[in-house]
Amino acid sequence: MADKIELKIGDIIKMKKPHPCGTNAWEIKRVGMDIRLRCTGCNHQVMLPRKQVEKGFRGFVSE
Repeated sequence: MADKIELKIGDIIKMKKPHPCGTNAWEIKRVGMDIRLRCTGCNHQVMLPRKQVEKGFRGFVSE
């Protein structure tokens, strides 16, 4: 199995699909089985399963 991505609270990550507000940078607010992300454009928060976040992950904007 592939190595897990090391995600920490406060990291800004880039996701595959942009948010409807136009940005695709997200701040990590909670890490566990589910990951809470906050859109850096409009501050909307979503809770996604870790598997879905790892699938859409495209890199770090800042750590």
